Amino acid sequence: MFVGKMDTLAKDAENLAEAIKTSLAYLKSHDFTKMADGSYEIAEGITANLQRYITRPVAECRPERHERFADIQYVVEGEEDLGWCPESAELKVAIPYDAVKDILFYEKLAPASHIVLRPGFFAVLYPEDVHQPQAAVTASAPVTKVVVKIAMDCL
Repeated sequence: MFVGKMDTLAKDAENLAEAIKTSLAYLKSHDFTKMADGSYEIAEGITANLQRYITRPVAECRPERHERFADIQYVVEGEEDLGWCPESAELKVAIPYDAVKDILFYEKLAPASHIVLRPGFFAVLYPEDVHQPQAAVTASAPVTKVVVKIAMDCL
C-alpha cells in the first residue's frame, strides 16, 4: 500500500509505475464534484469509478481483496476510515473469491491498521493489500470518492 496527498504528488509519485502516474494525473486534473457518478475510462486497462455514499460503522464494512486489479482510492469530499492489513494466513474468508467481480471478502482485518482519507488523499492498494473501505470516522457522513481500477498487467 502507498498513501499520499495530491498536494505532494510530484515528489511522492516519481518512482511509481506509469499506470499509477497516469491515474493520479487524471485524478488531479478533474473536478469530480461536477461529474456524475459512474465509470470513466482513463486508458486501456484503467477505469475510474466515481461514487457517492454515506459511510457506515466499521463493523458493517467487510474487508476485501482483489486479484486482477490494483485500486487507487481517492477521496474528493468527506472523509472515511480505510482499514488495511497485508494478506496473511490469519485472515478468515467470509465470501470466497468471485472471479467475475474480482473480489474476495474476509470476516475481519487481522491485524488491523487504519488511516483516515480526507479530500485530496489517496491510497494505492495492490492485490496483497486487504482493505476495508467506506467506514465512518466518527459518525456516518456523505463521501464522494473515486476508485481507480488498474489491471495488474498494466503495472
